[in-house]
Amino acid sequence: MKFLPLIAALIGALPAAATEPVIWRLDQTAQVGGHVAEVLGAPRVTDGATFFNGTSDGLLVPVNPLAGLAQFTIEVLFRPAADGPAEQRFLHVQDGPGTRALIETRVAGGTWALDTFLSHPATGAKLVLLDLTKRHPADRWTWVALVYDGRRMAHYIDGVKELEGEVAFPAMAAGQVSLGVRQNRVYWFKGGIREVRWHATALKAEELQRP
Repeated sequence: MKFLPLIAALIGALPAAATEPVIWRLDQTAQVGGHVAEVLGAPRVTDGATFFNGTSDGLLVPVNPLAGLAQFTIEVLFRPAADGPAEQRFLHVQDGPGTRALIETRVAGGTWALDTFLSHPATGAKLVLLDLTKRHPADRWTWVALVYDGRRMAHYIDGVKELEGEVAFPAMAAGQVSLGVRQNRVYWFKGGIREVRWHATALKAEELQRP
């Protein structure tokens, strides 16, 4: 019995088990991540990915995987089309009070720049990460990630950090996710999305998905 306190102390010193991500594979449109999706337009499924036409295709998923999280990571495997609109919102998370997290592209000349955005209207907290000089080739499958650690927001391309900044972003409430379009049905995305991963922790660069 005298060893019980020592055993308890050793167990308490062990690192917590990693939280498994929630993985959405976009190999169908009727359901996303086990949730019945509202289908806008006629997105098509090819080779295990959903492709959007840039004008009328989108998916609305009635759940917010970020609800209640003080830190998080969103990873997306996507393929932006070279001839897509100049400004596109391909992933938009929003809760009832209007708090938002978005992942966007800025397309020009067959390349794209990543634009990530967090906004909490109740506190006025807001941060945009965008550098139009950092270009990436279109028509290619790429992993992008938005990471928030409770103080700093960063975004990554294929596991490489591109931009970061500080923002106070309180935990979100229940809400929904749109894929392929902003939730007010503007800024449509042209290209494919194969997978979205939602993590309840701020992943390190070496933990992120790569090609």
